[in-house]
Amino acid sequence: MKLIPVIDLMRGQVVRAVRGHRRAYRAIESRLCVGSDPVAVATALCEHCATGQLYVADLDALLGGPWQVESLRSLVQALPDVELWVDAGFANAAAAAVLRAELGAAGTPIVPVFGSESLASRSELERCFAASNSGDASGVAAAAGAVLSLDRRDGQRLDAAGCWEAPALWPRRVIVMTLERVGSDAGPDLETLSDVQIKAPRAFLVGAGGIRNEADLARAAEVGAGAWLVASALHDGRLPRVRA
Repeated sequence: MKLIPVIDLMRGQVVRAVRGHRRAYRAIESRLCVGSDPVAVATALCEHCATGQLYVADLDALLGGPWQVESLRSLVQALPDVELWVDAGFANAAAAAVLRAELGAAGTPIVPVFGSESLASRSELERCFAASNSGDASGVAAAAGAVLSLDRRDGQRLDAAGCWEAPALWPRRVIVMTLERVGSDAGPDLETLSDVQIKAPRAFLVGAGGIRNEADLARAAEVGAGAWLVASALHDGRLPRVRA
């Protein structure tokens, strides 16, 4: 099972997730590093997981505020070999392009994550991934290998655009995000992931939320997860260091 570590950014620092209730997040305390500086935390997580991918949630943007451009730029500069999956409340592909432009040359390694809770419409979903689904690598989303996140909370899909019922429009990489499991220690939502796997058997599925230990990761792999987004179990020392 591939681990993709997560950092949640709020007002320029890394915070700890609390069941997806973003306004309740507080500065991270971790066994892997000291403090909540984004570069320090991200470096420690990537080294611990021996990974070249990092998921970054810009909570300021997800709560309706501006993008944390300087924090993102510092991560890109400090981790040039790491692919950053950035969820910053993109309503459409154009928004992701604007952020990349604001970052300038630093925007190149950023992979936009288009969340079902944020996408404006079904047509925008189609536009985000049309180029990659047709094999045309010229589009913004295709060039960056954009990711779709299927978001839900407390059994309800966060999906005004109807993303969950349009598997033909999904890209190759799909996140199954159960927000109430994030930072909950409640175990992964394997039932929902299994349902998505049936809808899109060729997709590379990435689970999110609830991982407590290696046994949870093994169970997730058995139902079709190719990777999992993880933060709390890493910071608490419940997942061992991955040897490259």
